[in-house]
Amino acid sequence: MPGSGTENPCKALSSSSPRMRKPAAFTGLRLGELRGLTWESYEPAQDQDSLGWLNVTRSIWRTTVGDPKTTKSKAPLPVIPQLALKLEEHRKRCADPKTGPIFGSSVGNALDLNASYQKQTKDLLKRAGICWHGWHGFRRGLASNRNRLGVDDSVIQRILRHSTVATTQNHYIKTASPEAVAAMRQLSNALMCSTWLRKVKQRPNAPLSRRS
Repeated sequence: MPGSGTENPCKALSSSSPRMRKPAAFTGLRLGELRGLTWESYEPAQDQDSLGWLNVTRSIWRTTVGDPKTTKSKAPLPVIPQLALKLEEHRKRCADPKTGPIFGSSVGNALDLNASYQKQTKDLLKRAGICWHGWHGFRRGLASNRNRLGVDDSVIQRILRHSTVATTQNHYIKTASPEAVAAMRQLSNALMCSTWLRKVKQRPNAPLSRRS
């Protein structure tokens, strides 16, 4: 039980923040909302044709438990099968709990994800040359990936539970338009062509295979 000093059998996600990447990436939840998730808030899918649900009802900032950021943030979130599988694997590692935080510490409190990153992930990412953009980066990534898949911005807004679609469009969808990508590719091709022509002029008698 939280605060009782009794060891929680679950030390899986609580000891390794890399295992938090899929829950963060597949839900787009804010950091406090991830910490606030409980097993009581999770409803597994009833059959293969349906999705499970995570009911976002609270947020934890440091040690303070409160409501999510906005009224619209307090809403159910669909759980795709890939995430459901990870949650069930995690639940089994935790001795099949029915209550308490989904992502808990060894003593049953909500896991401090920033501390976990500092201890478990920071050096790993540094050695791999990967820049860390914070837990909120997963939320922006979810929005951008949905946009690339052709999902309407208003639907992305509902997934992220923003108050307005303008917030989603202005701050979370980070993609270049197809026209911009095509224009940059056109520029790249023009530069390559120009470089090739310059080499030809410099060595007009060289065989074509040696001019490239």
